[in-house]
Amino acid sequence: MDFNFFEQQISKIKDLPLPGEASQHKMAPEIRIEELQRINQAKKNPRKAAVMALFYPTVNQNTNLLLILRKTYKGVHSNQVGFPGGKVEKSDGGLLTTALRETYEEVGVEPKDVTLVKEISEIFIPPSNFIVQPFIGLYKEPKPFVKQESEVELILEVPIVDFLDESKIVSKKITTSYAVDIEVPAFKLNGYIVWGATAMMLNEIKELLKQVL
Repeated sequence: MDFNFFEQQISKIKDLPLPGEASQHKMAPEIRIEELQRINQAKKNPRKAAVMALFYPTVNQNTNLLLILRKTYKGVHSNQVGFPGGKVEKSDGGLLTTALRETYEEVGVEPKDVTLVKEISEIFIPPSNFIVQPFIGLYKEPKPFVKQESEVELILEVPIVDFLDESKIVSKKITTSYAVDIEVPAFKLNGYIVWGATAMMLNEIKELLKQVL
C-alpha cells in the first residue's frame, strides 16, 4: 500500500470513535476476558506504561508497521513480540513522552521525527500489573533502525497488507502466566505469533484502519 495514500487516509481516523474493549476482546481467550472483568484495577494500583504503533514508508514507498521481538529475560513478556515502549519514568512529561522516549531507546527513532495520529484505548495487563496507553504515529522520513541490544532481539518490519490480511489471524495453543495449553487468538506476522495484549491493541488499530482504507 502506497505510503502517501496511507498517510492521507489514516488522518481520517482522528475523528472516529474508538472500537475499544469490544475490538480488544476479539483477540483474547475467554479466560482472559473473565479475569479482566473480575479485577478491580484501582485496588491493584497498576503501574503505567506507553507504547507506539509506528507506520512508515519503505524505500519503495510501501507502508510498514514496526514491531519488536523482546529478548529472553526473567519476566512475563520475555521473548514476545510487541510495540516499542515501556514503563513511565519520573522524568517523563506524560504518557506520549514515555512512548516516544522508549521508541528512541529501543529502535533509534528520534521523537521529533514522529507525527502523532491518535491515542487508542488503554489496556490493563494483569500478569505484569501494567496499564498501557498505546499511540499511533507516523515516521514519514525513516532512517535505519538501531535496536537496543540489551532489550531488543529483533526488529520486525511488517507490511501493512499482511497486517490487514484476515488470513493472518490464527489460533495457537500456548502456556501463559494464567493458563496451561490454552488456545489463544493471534496474529501471524513475519513468521512470528503475536498474542496477548499486543494482539488486542493491534486489533483495535486494525478495526480503525479498516474504516478508512
